[in-house]
Amino acid sequence: MTLTQQGLRERAAARIRAARPGLAARHDLDSYDGLMAAQHDIAAEDADAGALAAVVLRSFDLAQWARETCSFALGVGPERAAAWRASFTRTVFLAGNPAHLRDRFTFAHLAPDLSAAWAAPGPASETAGLRRLLKLFDGPAALPDRPDTVIEIPGGPSAGSRSGVCRELYVATADCTVSEALVHVNHVLVEAVLDGAIAPGDHLALRQLPRLSWGQGRLARVRAVTDHQLPGRLKAAAGLTEEALLA
Repeated sequence: MTLTQQGLRERAAARIRAARPGLAARHDLDSYDGLMAAQHDIAAEDADAGALAAVVLRSFDLAQWARETCSFALGVGPERAAAWRASFTRTVFLAGNPAHLRDRFTFAHLAPDLSAAWAAPGPASETAGLRRLLKLFDGPAALPDRPDTVIEIPGGPSAGSRSGVCRELYVATADCTVSEALVHVNHVLVEAVLDGAIAPGDHLALRQLPRLSWGQGRLARVRAVTDHQLPGRLKAAAGLTEEALLA
């Protein structure tokens, strides 16, 4: 697909239809106004309803965090994954030190250097204590520049699984804070993992660009969000390319 407004609306609509077909049926998702109405309904839902995951961050490095995010998502069981998808993979990012918390709270995944910890997606009550204790992670600075980086998804292909593939993960940095990048990339990665598009042994090439506005015909997944600089339009905040077999 090319990153036209129609293409971006189609990607945003497909995500809503996949997660909540009943909600999608109530709106004209082919139009910008219909998409905004659907998103308003989603935002107006009870914050404690559905499933959410919680991530505790001591420090943030995009490449390392992306790798561990995929590792965490690969460990989410089918029942929790289905509920999380229906909640649009809602995730809360908290500021804290996992080393000081792992004896008090249950985490499904810990980064090897304890820079981050993930609580499994589930009812809001499961992470209520953690969320009351910690403040939301605040990353108001712009996403720092970094060279292209290739990461390998932990685990390696299991017997009978598909061969490892390589994908490119693009992140748009213009008018994007660290906190916003966390949200955008998190949705793209965990949904790709839950859908089986990212698997153990795969490689991801992380690339940062000011904007994803040019004709990247190989983008298979796109995170489309409102462009606050251009009212009534969407922009691509992050994207994942189609697969290419590893050499």
